[in-house]
Amino acid sequence: MPKTRFEMIKERHRKTFEEALSKGKIDEPLLELCEFISKTKNYFTSSHCSGRIMLLNSDLNEEKKEAAFYRKWHRKVEFKELMNALTECSHPLWFKMEPFILHIGCGTMENAKKLIELKDKSGIKRGGIMVLSEGKIILELTGTQYISVPLKDKKMLLDEQALKIVLETANKKMDKNFEQIKRLTINAKKMLK
Repeated sequence: MPKTRFEMIKERHRKTFEEALSKGKIDEPLLELCEFISKTKNYFTSSHCSGRIMLLNSDLNEEKKEAAFYRKWHRKVEFKELMNALTECSHPLWFKMEPFILHIGCGTMENAKKLIELKDKSGIKRGGIMVLSEGKIILELTGTQYISVPLKDKKMLLDEQALKIVLETANKKMDKNFEQIKRLTINAKKMLK
């Protein structure tokens, strides 16, 4: 019996996930959730990031097309790490903390509604359908924890005390971000098949 379009798409994404897993490219906080979703009958993941703290090479106008990652961490960051990175760089820099983002695919509107229920039950405020076609529906779920601060232009824009406060705040937001991923994982195991 020939496979449906959804089954072919799910199989392709499962192989991509397993390849990324074998290369250690899955962020640890999302690993359990993504492995679970990969094994379900009705869902797959297409892309994901567990959240990150980063330094971005960019001027004060934050022109994205010219911005480049200077450093990024998918975890909480020590102040010493941040200071070492800042002293090594002579370019303009932005400090950013971004929340998790997860794309989950399914094949029917019924299953998409289940994902919206999962989002709501897990306390995720941002999420919705990104792709809607026959046999392929992709929803994006994302956290709300976020910081964006210019740190350096020709000189440092924040003193050490302000920098410590920014980093402490980002690390607290990262903890909340990871807690939300845990809730999402627990609820997914109860709700998805």
